[in-house]
Amino acid sequence: MSQSPLKPEELTVPVPGGDLAVLRWPADDPQAPTIVAVHGITANGLAWYEVARRLAGRVTLLAPDLRGRGASRSVAGPYGLARHADDVAALIGALGSGPVTVVGHSMGAWVTALAAVRHPELVRRVLLVDGAVTFPLPQGVREEDALAAVLGPALARLSTTFPDRDAYREFWRGHPAFAGEWTEGIDAYTQRDLVGTEPELRSSCVLEAVQTDGAQVLLDEDAATAVHRLPCPADLLWAERGLLDEPQGLYDHERIGLARLDQERVSVVPVPGTNHYSILWGEAGADSIVRMLLADVPAAGQPPAAG
Repeated sequence: MSQSPLKPEELTVPVPGGDLAVLRWPADDPQAPTIVAVHGITANGLAWYEVARRLAGRVTLLAPDLRGRGASRSVAGPYGLARHADDVAALIGALGSGPVTVVGHSMGAWVTALAAVRHPELVRRVLLVDGAVTFPLPQGVREEDALAAVLGPALARLSTTFPDRDAYREFWRGHPAFAGEWTEGIDAYTQRDLVGTEPELRSSCVLEAVQTDGAQVLLDEDAATAVHRLPCPADLLWAERGLLDEPQGLYDHERIGLARLDQERVSVVPVPGTNHYSILWGEAGADSIVRMLLADVPAAGQPPAAG
């Protein structure tokens, strides 16, 4: 693959409120399909570096920095999952040869499902990675408390300044989900998030964007029901462990059952040995994602399947 997974091309796409930054890993064959990859709530497009590496030029991969994050932090609000879904549609219209496959991780999975529902002519298939399925909160748990539990660690990071890049690096190295798994790719991804100048570096994520989007992940009815209204084939990969590598992941068989997901329409596949982050960056997770993404992509030199 000619394009380094850690140094993709950087493009912009005009959207309401500014120019959306997009990372592009081009296919070796200009006729190869395009896949659009949507990151999580406080992430950026470089979160897909390991998937890009394993795709190895067999498709063109486009990964935006969502508005309010990374190099798109200056794109104005309003924020919200539907706004991100429409930004993804603008990206496909500008750079993709739609309809395309869209893959989303965490919050990006809700955005992906909404993009398919709102723009069915642009999305041919979706892959949802540890997200998009909303299930009822346990009895006695208030929505406000659940939101605080999900966003609390992220909001603490967004309100912290760091004296230098090494300090930010050490902050992330202490994250339970990355214990013993620090790589050059994770380092590049986390460093892309930094803005400002020493000794006051901070995350690129706009606080209002994270708060607005996080509330909608839990509480927005359109976002919650999108996975049940998908107009195209869909697969869900879910991680065995949670955001902090705790034994209880975001999903399990019981929670997926409570969500009443139609598994004849959305195939559901657990990825053992992964947590919410390693399902994207670890070997087992990235291999599972790439295998799903390439399932209907013809091998080099082969014509696409009929139909």
